[in-house]
Amino acid sequence: MASLQKVMRFGSRSGSYLIGSSTTTSSNKYFTSTTTTANNSNTSKTSQVDLEKERLKRELIERIIRVDHAGEFGAARIYEGQLAVLKNTKEGPLIREMADQELEHQAKFNQLIYEKRVRPTVLSPIWNVAGFGLGYVSALMGKEAAMAVTVAVETVISEHYNDQLRQLNDHQIDDKDLKDTIKKFRDDEMEHMHIGIEHDAELAPLYKPFSELVKVGTKAAIWLSSRV
Repeated sequence: MASLQKVMRFGSRSGSYLIGSSTTTSSNKYFTSTTTTANNSNTSKTSQVDLEKERLKRELIERIIRVDHAGEFGAARIYEGQLAVLKNTKEGPLIREMADQELEHQAKFNQLIYEKRVRPTVLSPIWNVAGFGLGYVSALMGKEAAMAVTVAVETVISEHYNDQLRQLNDHQIDDKDLKDTIKKFRDDEMEHMHIGIEHDAELAPLYKPFSELVKVGTKAAIWLSSRV
């Protein structure tokens, strides 16, 4: 009888132990499962954040290439309009030189549009006509007015290029080719601006209001081309 009581007591203690052990194992499994789920959730959130950052970078690059492609096209058309009037004057060769540089810029952005699969602005037909018209009419007003247009447009474009370089740095976009292209073209545009000043742009009739009007139009064209 005593032996039976010992066995029962032992069995009772063993059962309690087994139950406790089972509970502990179950708790460990639950903790492990919860931790794994939390880690997977954090990883998913991190991936989503990374994807969103990459999407924003891609959108910025597309906007930059689209608007610069349109801008260089428009600038080339302005010079072509001026040449239609002034090509046989002493300023003709100088305007042709600046026009050729703009055509080089345009060719580079044609390349980037293709390589990076960027949709060009749908406003190109408008800039084709508007650019040539601005160049042609300003040249009819005299070589000073033509140079005033050059100064106004190139001032806005060089500032625009500086803004783009800041945006690329702020978004930590390490696209050396694009950055080097923007830097070089900015320097070319600044050179054109100085050439315009040296060739009597400030002697144009109503220089200040005329210059401001051209700047406003150029900024509007930039804003539209980056979005449409």
